[in-house]
Amino acid sequence: MKVILKEDVQNLGSMGETVNVAEGYGRNFLLPKKLAIPATNSNVKMVEHEKKIIGKKKEKIAAQYSEIKSNLEKIEIVIPAKVGENEKIFGSITSMDIENKLKEAGFNIDRKAINLENPIKELGIQTVKIKLSKDITAEIKVSVVPET
Repeated sequence: MKVILKEDVQNLGSMGETVNVAEGYGRNFLLPKKLAIPATNSNVKMVEHEKKIIGKKKEKIAAQYSEIKSNLEKIEIVIPAKVGENEKIFGSITSMDIENKLKEAGFNIDRKAINLENPIKELGIQTVKIKLSKDITAEIKVSVVPET
């Protein structure tokens, strides 16, 4: 099934692209959620006309993500953790903990965007990548300190 994407869909394509998808995926997910429209001749012509508008929208979104990236890279997240012998923390710091601290700091970042290869299991400063969009990735500093 050929569809034209109305929004960016992760692991599928960008807004305005014509892509081939499985019938069920298109019919049961993309079309009902209005993420795509069928790629008929009239829709293709309409999208050609709207590509200019889509390009401007992408530029605006990229500018917003760039601003969020610069603001994110200025802050340092401090997460207190319970510590046992030899400065070893109990449990670990996960993307959910980082997401909660970012929300406290005023950033609405989904934990799926936080690229934490392994949970943090030691004290100190770690650099964590946050994927804001396909092209824009921010790096924040996460400082794990002993809980007082």
